[in-house]
Amino acid sequence: MVVIRLARGGAKKRPFFNVVVADSREPRDGRFIEKVGFYNPVANAGDAKLRLDPARVSHWKSQGAQLSNTVTRLVKQFAKSAAV
Repeated sequence: MVVIRLARGGAKKRPFFNVVVADSREPRDGRFIEKVGFYNPVANAGDAKLRLDPARVSHWKSQGAQLSNTVTRLVKQFAKSAAV
C-alpha cells in the first residue's frame, strides 16, 4: 500500500520532516516515491513551518494512497492557513 507520511531529517534536537509518498513496507526514513512537502516544527519566526503541494497530495489520494494521522492533521492545518 502507498502511504503519505513523514520522513525525519535534521540534527539531534532539531527535527525536520519531509512529507513523502512511500511504500508502507519501506522504513520510515528509507526509499520514497515522491517528496510532496516539508514540516519544520522548530522553525524560526521568518521561516516557513509547513509547505505542501496540495495538487500532488490530492493526486496521490486519488490513486489510493493513505495519509498517516499526522499528515492528515498537517494537511488540514495547511488548508486552514492557505484559506486565511
